[in-house]
Amino acid sequence: MYLDLYHSGELVRRIRAGYARLAACDICPLAGEVGVCGSGKAVRIASANVHRGEEPPISGSGGSGTIFLSGCTLNCKFCQNFPISQMHNGTDLSAGGLADKMLGLQQKGVHNINFVTPTHFTPQILAALYLAIRKGFKLPVVWNTSGYERLDTLALLDGVVDIYLPDMKYASAEETLKLSFAPRYPEVNRLAVAEMLRQVGHLECDEDGIGVRGLIIRHLVLPEGRAGSAETLAWIAEHLGEETHIALMSQYFPAHVAAETAGVSRRITVEEYAEAVDALEEYGLENGWVQDEPGE
Repeated sequence: MYLDLYHSGELVRRIRAGYARLAACDICPLAGEVGVCGSGKAVRIASANVHRGEEPPISGSGGSGTIFLSGCTLNCKFCQNFPISQMHNGTDLSAGGLADKMLGLQQKGVHNINFVTPTHFTPQILAALYLAIRKGFKLPVVWNTSGYERLDTLALLDGVVDIYLPDMKYASAEETLKLSFAPRYPEVNRLAVAEMLRQVGHLECDEDGIGVRGLIIRHLVLPEGRAGSAETLAWIAEHLGEETHIALMSQYFPAHVAAETAGVSRRITVEEYAEAVDALEEYGLENGWVQDEPGE
C-alpha cells in the first residue's frame, strides 16, 4: 500500500518524476500553460462528494468519496459529463487543498477515495496524497479512468492505487477516432489494463463485501455494436482471465453532440444489450454486474 512508499521515500521520488514529466511536456503546466487535457499547475476539480451509485464493492454502505477531476484524456462525442471533461468546468486547488478534500471525505465515513478522470493530474494527486498521509489519511485509492493510459504513468501508480476502475470502450481503432479522438485506443487500452491487473490482481473484498484491492472493468454498450462488445469481452476472458470483474453498462444515451452523430444518435435497444450479456455468458465471465435493460 502507499504507506510503505511514503515511509521509504519512494512516494517523494515519484512525485518528483511526475512533475519532471509535466515540465518536459510541449504544453508546460508548470509554466502556467494548459493543454488539451485541461491540466495546469493547479489541480482542477468539479466536485468532491459521497457517491452511492458506483459498483457495490466501491459504494458499499458508506459511499465512495468521489472526486471528479476536470478534463479528460478522451474527447467522446457522447460524454455524459462533457461540461467537466471537455469544457473543464471546476475549481482550481493546490495539492494541499486537494488533500483537505480527501481528509474531509474520510471523516464522512466513505470506503475509499475515488479519483474520476485523474490521469492528467497524476503528480498533483500524488503530492496531495503525500500531504494527506501526514494528516492521517488511510483509505484505499480508486483510479477511475477512461483506460487510455501510458505505461510510464501507471508505473508511478504501482503500489499507490488499490483499485483500478478503467473503461474498455472500444475494440476498433477506427470507431475510437470517430467517436473519442483517441489514436490507437484499443492497443493502448489493452496494454494499460493488463498492467493494472499485474499491479493489483483480481478484485478482493473484505468480509462486508467492500473492495480493498483489485481490478474492475467497465464496458458501455453502444448502438449498432460500435463498442465491439463481444470482441472486447472475448479478449478479457482470454488475456485477463474469466474471473475478471466486469460492469456491463446499458445506460448509454446520446449526450453532448451524439444526437447529431451518425451511429450513436439513439439509445441502445434491449436486443443490443442482450447480445452483450450473452457474450458475457459465452466467454465465461461470471463475476461482475449487469444493469437493467434499456428503458427500464
